[in-house]
Amino acid sequence: MNILSDTMEYICESCGTLLIHSNPVTLDSMKDVHNQLCSVKRQNIVTPVPQVPQKSAPPAVSTTPSQSQTALSPPSAEQASAAPAPGGQTTISLTGSGTNYSKIEGPIDPEFKSKRQIKGMYQGIKVWGPIDPPGQVGIWGTEVTVDFDICIADGACIEACPVNVFEWLDTPGHPASEKKPFMIREKDCIFCMACENVCPPQCVKIFQKGQ
Repeated sequence: MNILSDTMEYICESCGTLLIHSNPVTLDSMKDVHNQLCSVKRQNIVTPVPQVPQKSAPPAVSTTPSQSQTALSPPSAEQASAAPAPGGQTTISLTGSGTNYSKIEGPIDPEFKSKRQIKGMYQGIKVWGPIDPPGQVGIWGTEVTVDFDICIADGACIEACPVNVFEWLDTPGHPASEKKPFMIREKDCIFCMACENVCPPQCVKIFQKGQ
């Protein structure tokens, strides 16, 4: 019997969390990550010392008219433009007239950052061109990167990620698949490499911070 086709389980002895996956390599990665993050294990190792909260002094009340006026004044145009938009900045669209494309094969080019340019943002995530939606949508992410033009939406990366970095994003009209694993919580990545290791078309590439 092929062990890769069987579902395997691991139960944490400390907190009782159940981990399930059909790939033993991925399950081992998930176990390592869980053992590092398990709050029960960490409490057993280090017992926190309770601290007595200190009373803070009440904030000083300003009676200066100019200061009061500043506090109530609306933000300037420069301040408003610098403030992040809800859900992160979005400057590209997934709709367009680029329909003359066919599915391409992997793997992702590990040197794409030196060969491509950033064409925009989608909810705060950088998108590397070329982009001609809906048929060509480029490579997404900075540290957790996925070549959306290669991705076939099998869901292996979403299942393998122990910290829930991805969520599905609809990409209607794309020749490889009409949904993609969007790294909306890219900053939560712990660089366990599980998603990169399990991707069938090898469209995922993880970069450590600063790479």
